[in-house]
Amino acid sequence: MAHPGRNATTANILSPSRTFFATTGTSMGRRLLQSERNAELLIEVLRSLIAERKFELHDFVVMPDHVHLLLTVHDGMTIEKAMQLIKGGFSHRLSHENGYLGEVWQRGFREEKVMNRESFDAHREYIAQNPVKAGLAASAEEFPYCFCHLAKRKAEMKKSGG
Repeated sequence: MAHPGRNATTANILSPSRTFFATTGTSMGRRLLQSERNAELLIEVLRSLIAERKFELHDFVVMPDHVHLLLTVHDGMTIEKAMQLIKGGFSHRLSHENGYLGEVWQRGFREEKVMNRESFDAHREYIAQNPVKAGLAASAEEFPYCFCHLAKRKAEMKKSGG
């Protein structure tokens, strides 16, 4: 009897790490993340969760009314919990630090499991091009609220000894 082929390697099947492309939007599509203050606050929340080793963040973009993330969760963490930490952490800080009283996020989120390098690269390209396609920047490196821009800035600071 022939067995159907698998798309995943044995190492990936047994690995407790899972990589996802996740998207969540603001409540009612409000452009809540278009201000520098709010976009940078969300990036701070992401940085603090990375520092706490809650997940690995490979790429992201903060758009005016949604955020795209490419992240890996490890054993003991789920994509649902990771998104709850991100959304809840941002909502909490936004209300306590900036006095925002409204609903911040839409309910739920969308995620797609990344199964291979091709999918990973395609999602990374989608994230990079999102602000360009929306007319917010001429290139991904120019958009201040994305991984691409922050990585470029960090590299420039290293070069200049900063």
